[in-house]
Amino acid sequence: MRRIENPTRPRTIDDLVTGDLIARVTRLDLASRKIFAGRMKGERRSKKRGESVEFADHRPYVRGDDLRHIDWNIYGRLDRLFMKLFLEEEDLSLHIIADCSASMDCGEPSKFEFIQKAAATLAYIGLVNMNRVTLSAMGDAVNEEGQLVDVGGIRSTLRNLRGRRRVREMGDWLCKLDPQGSTAFDSAARRLALTRQGKGVMVVLSDFFFKEGYERGLRYLLGRGYDLVVIQVLSPQEVEPDLGGDLRLRDVEDGDAAEVTISGPLLKRYKANLNAYCKQLHSFCIRREITFLTVQSDLALDALMLDYLRARGVLR
Repeated sequence: MRRIENPTRPRTIDDLVTGDLIARVTRLDLASRKIFAGRMKGERRSKKRGESVEFADHRPYVRGDDLRHIDWNIYGRLDRLFMKLFLEEEDLSLHIIADCSASMDCGEPSKFEFIQKAAATLAYIGLVNMNRVTLSAMGDAVNEEGQLVDVGGIRSTLRNLRGRRRVREMGDWLCKLDPQGSTAFDSAARRLALTRQGKGVMVVLSDFFFKEGYERGLRYLLGRGYDLVVIQVLSPQEVEPDLGGDLRLRDVEDGDAAEVTISGPLLKRYKANLNAYCKQLHSFCIRREITFLTVQSDLALDALMLDYLRARGVLR
């Protein structure tokens, strides 16, 4: 598969999330199979007791309780003091991880542009529903001399956005990302697991073609108690290669090269290996209760949100 030459990049949030797409997803919200404690009050009902306006239960009064929450109607009937309890509202954190390695800048449509748009749409849904949103870019960084620098797997992070007013900031950050270098997934996942405070939903967007494998990295993230969502993005050309003849192939990330002759039997074996690899990744995730799906970069974003993610309980 050939890398795209001089690709056209999204420049603003409007290039990432169009008005038509917003109209389709505006009623969606994040969902989680787990209950997480938020840092501040949000719009999500929790099993914990708090001070919202939605009544939950009663409990007997004990010395020191706030007298404003006594149910005086019960006192009038039973001559006993009971406290009114309410459902507490919490925010739900969303952490989106985007693979920004050079191999993502391949295919038509570009895998990287698909990831940018998917990340922007998920972040938009989180922000307009008053959830805390954090975005991280996996990959190498570039110094002032244009040389790749190992930064421990995470190139940059935009932390703890909240509210519709942060949408443009989120879009500007995504548009500035440029796929290059390689991704040390183990290092990136370990760094995320060790530095992240709190818990929430984490969505990882990548093709998951890591030479060191994906198992250890996903275990790091699971160990922190995330509600983990894995979205494997492949290009149509990876699924159905359009190559033929004698070729010299070079890895865009580490420069490894190989000379091959593309033939019918070789393509058949390639497809079998790709299918086996994707099935192994799927099985690994399902056994550990990780939400998993494989999509192609030509999939419409509204279909990803409304059909795929809503069907799997990531959105509601």
